Amino acid sequence: MIDRSTFRFCVAPMMDWTDRHCRTFHRILTRRARLYTEMFTPGAVIHGERERVIGFGQHEQPVAMQLGGSDPAKLAEAAKICAELGYIEINLNCGCPSDRVQGGNFGACLMRVPNLVAECVQAMKQAVTIPVTVKCRIGVDEQDPEQALFALANAVVAAGADALLVHARSAWLEGLSPKENRDVPPLNYGLVYQLKRAMPQVPVVINGGILDLAQSRVHLEHVDGVMLGRAAYQNPELLRLVDAELFNQPAPIEDSFEALAAFRPYVAAQLERGVRLHSMTKHLLGLFPGQPGARRFRRYLSTEGVRTGASLTEYDTAIAIVREEQVRIAQTPRTLDTAPDATPDATPDSAP
Repeated sequence: MIDRSTFRFCVAPMMDWTDRHCRTFHRILTRRARLYTEMFTPGAVIHGERERVIGFGQHEQPVAMQLGGSDPAKLAEAAKICAELGYIEINLNCGCPSDRVQGGNFGACLMRVPNLVAECVQAMKQAVTIPVTVKCRIGVDEQDPEQALFALANAVVAAGADALLVHARSAWLEGLSPKENRDVPPLNYGLVYQLKRAMPQVPVVINGGILDLAQSRVHLEHVDGVMLGRAAYQNPELLRLVDAELFNQPAPIEDSFEALAAFRPYVAAQLERGVRLHSMTKHLLGLFPGQPGARRFRRYLSTEGVRTGASLTEYDTAIAIVREEQVRIAQTPRTLDTAPDATPDATPDSAP
């Protein structure tokens, strides 16, 4: 029997964002959150350079692999490889609406073929001993959400799926971009709650539009877990509070400065391996929300940190900028004309 508490708080898989550098930093902020990789196709797992493509460090655990595909045999082969590498869960993507996955007939398209998804789950369950889960929408396009969600859920649970992770929106494959599909289709949290009541024995995780831990606690009165994507990525401070507020355990670090100090040895090691500084620091731009120096921190890393040859010098300088700004503000008498440089920048266009 799978431990439902392990799904209590999850960070969603996000293309181009939840890579190994991101997960390493997130693990510094929270010991208990369940982390997910970006979505990988079976071909990338089977034929790719494994350490470079899907390698990860044990310090990231618990971390799950998300696969995107629709061929049961290939998914089973890929799942076996991932399990042997040490991932603690295989998650099948049945929710991504991008043109790429539509062209490959997987992702959200699979909502229309629950029997095929069941075959994929069954094949992976036969290949591995770790949990196999499904992340889905509540439907696509013209489908009735209740019928579509329950058809998929019933099929995959009968095939052995260990948990259901549900983005509480339909995906409109006709007429909306992938970005619009994250916000435009209306949320239907009640339908996910209904699914949980119908399947009390199956862990159900809710995803979509959840902004903070207060909202998370409300959802946790109805389902086993919550999954946050953009909210967690764009405000890493939220992750620092997860262990204390949702698991009744001490926060692993005190503040963003301590988190950056803990991340620094990893950054140094990756730089030695030839990884560019920006590949790591792009995941830090949401730090110091509402604090003096936050905008200058982002601006510096977004200009100097992306340069060829950027090193720990730029990393340390960015941190020093925030410290100096906070000291300056603390020592400056407050007047109507004195306000901290803390207004957040606009959300990146590439937000998942």
